[in-house]
Amino acid sequence: MYIELTEEQQQVRHLIREFAEAEIAPYAREWDEAEHFPRELIPKLGELGVLGAIFPEEYGGAALTSLEYAIIIEELARVDPAIALTVAAHTGLCASHIFLAGTPEQKRRYLPSLARGERLGAWALTEATSGSDASHMRTMAVRRDRGWVLNGAKNFTTNGSCADLYVVFAVTDPAREKKGISAFLVERGTPGLHPGRKEKKLGMRASDTAQVLLEDCPVPEENVLGELNLGFVDALRVLDGGRITIAALAVGLAQGAYEAALRYARERWAFGKPIAEFQAIQFKLADMVTQIEAARLLTYHAAERKARGHRVTKEASMAKLFASEMAVRVCEEAIQIFGGYGYIRDYPVEKFWRDAKLLTIGEGTSEIQRLVIAREILRGT
Repeated sequence: MYIELTEEQQQVRHLIREFAEAEIAPYAREWDEAEHFPRELIPKLGELGVLGAIFPEEYGGAALTSLEYAIIIEELARVDPAIALTVAAHTGLCASHIFLAGTPEQKRRYLPSLARGERLGAWALTEATSGSDASHMRTMAVRRDRGWVLNGAKNFTTNGSCADLYVVFAVTDPAREKKGISAFLVERGTPGLHPGRKEKKLGMRASDTAQVLLEDCPVPEENVLGELNLGFVDALRVLDGGRITIAALAVGLAQGAYEAALRYARERWAFGKPIAEFQAIQFKLADMVTQIEAARLLTYHAAERKARGHRVTKEASMAKLFASEMAVRVCEEAIQIFGGYGYIRDYPVEKFWRDAKLLTIGEGTSEIQRLVIAREILRGT
């Protein structure tokens, strides 16, 4: 299926590209080197409509579709994938879970401030011993005094040390296994909620990744998110959308690496002419742009189906698998085109490569995506 973007969707792309070039590009290298999370950027993203892109206007959103949101993430990632990842965790995971499963009161209370960038959101699922096997978590929630008390620790939480609102998963009925896990809304400043160690990462360094520690953390009954014991079931639905977002991030990242390699190939001379005139370089560029376009079409197809209300478990996993692995390949070829300079931090492609690797791991590894796809096709879906 060929997807031709409307004039409005093209305008969304142009708007985000202009913003990213002006507000992110000049600082991306500095933020990466310093491992600095640019909190000052969050209100600007809120004002632009990025953080509430896919939510109705009544909750402060821009009422855009999943396809337009994918375009937004793609354009942010083209300049700095770490910023796109911050938005993906805030909007695509935390806020989307509230919109999916929250009560009307929870939506009114939290979504407008998340959409405006007044609050930063995090989604705390992963634990030290339950990465791909996410449902086998150890964080527990026990009923007490008209509410719940949470104890445990979460790992690899994006926005973990600086979030204002956390969606936290905890076991509420061990006997029910996957259908015994609930989601809770926990605000920053709640007693017993402590950001833990901030991770020092290979890439995505301007994105905050940290532990979240819960020690006798009280949560009122009204902060249970969704139906009790079905938090993990809702999480799987949220992840369908999240995987489309990661696919879009991979497409944008690869586009940025490709464009840098193309510029360099036109400017770099060897043996008396630009290296872009050598067939070996031309073949690399041709393969790169072909793979990017294939990943883009897979991603847009999944996003368009989601926008129409279709189940997208298979399509989301296919897009995420192909696009994330494509991004790593494209970045490696970009480094090869740059030669020795590609290995130097003064040039952009080594950062794109470092950032790209996470996309084959986060929100479900490539191996998990293959399992999901196989399960879906064997079920005949």
